[in-house]
Amino acid sequence: MTEICYYEVLEVSKDCSGAELKKAYRKLAMKFHPDRNPDDKEAEEKFKIVNEAYQILSDDEKRSIYDRYGKAGLEGQGGMGGGFGGAGMDDIMDIFNSMFGGGGGGFGRQSRRDPRQKYALDFELELQLEFHEAVFGCEKKIDITYKTSCSDCKGTGAKDAKLNTCDYCGGQGQVLMRQGPMQFAQTCPKCEGQGQSAAENCGSCSGKGYNVEDDTVTIKIPAGVDSGNRLRAQGYGNKSKNGKRGDLYLTFIVEEDENFIRNGNDIYIEVPVFFTQAILGETISIPALDGELELELKQSTKDKEQFIFRDEGVIDVHSGRKGRLIAQVNMVLPKKLTTEQKELLEKLQESYGVESRPHKSTFDGAFDRVKSWFKS
Repeated sequence: MTEICYYEVLEVSKDCSGAELKKAYRKLAMKFHPDRNPDDKEAEEKFKIVNEAYQILSDDEKRSIYDRYGKAGLEGQGGMGGGFGGAGMDDIMDIFNSMFGGGGGGFGRQSRRDPRQKYALDFELELQLEFHEAVFGCEKKIDITYKTSCSDCKGTGAKDAKLNTCDYCGGQGQVLMRQGPMQFAQTCPKCEGQGQSAAENCGSCSGKGYNVEDDTVTIKIPAGVDSGNRLRAQGYGNKSKNGKRGDLYLTFIVEEDENFIRNGNDIYIEVPVFFTQAILGETISIPALDGELELELKQSTKDKEQFIFRDEGVIDVHSGRKGRLIAQVNMVLPKKLTTEQKELLEKLQESYGVESRPHKSTFDGAFDRVKSWFKS
């Protein structure tokens, strides 16, 4: 099971605090708000998705369920919806104030891992995709290594799972530190917050508390992903003591194409056009993502002129809408001329008369002014 995660939608990390989450939400909600994007269906769709993501992640209980089980775990929980949904009145007022000159702030929690779990259940990999794999989607077989709790020491890292009370923190898992008049607690550096330490390291895992296993998994990549996007593959992470697995997060690196240049959901292609084609006008075939398109060059087409084909770009991985294909003319001039070609061009130039030498009418006055500057 794969899905683009809500953290990716809001452009935040999975361990972000509530304040970071709120800041990201307000920024995107203001960007795609319908009042700022009238009659823009794409912005409206993104606004709904942003609010749906924040509705889940701003609720501690729903966020916990989502982190563990994904969207499937929220079915029947009343956790899915569009509009402002779970965005509270404070959040709405923050957006309103930010849009119309006010201000606001908020506080949030910082997620923590159970100190008894010696490794994170989720982990992240970079995955390289060819251009067409990212544009159209694909299935990829990936070789991974994941951690699993050592059965010999029950994940403790201690021989026969025998643990002693940590002599550094006295079993509290925390130590008090003093800085001037201030006193604060921090995680014990010796037992890493467990309150216990190994009497003797486990021989099977060398005291790490886990072993490493190899696996090959097949991941379905949705169409439209781009470099920097993250995909959550549920249940392909590290395995906990109770046998449940965390999630694998894939960050994509998309290779460039020889002809197509991608900018978001838009695709650019440079079309070489000989100067006579541009002058006379001609209909030519150009490659597109789904085959080919007919490009109608009007008479006197200019160098770098762009022709836009709507809905011929990349599909948006969130909204399903397609971007544009933009064909840009690259004027090609002859590098060499035969005697006959030169004579023909000279005749063509003469046939235009004064129009063929626009520099003369433009600079006549300038020449006279320059001459007058040097008269004594």
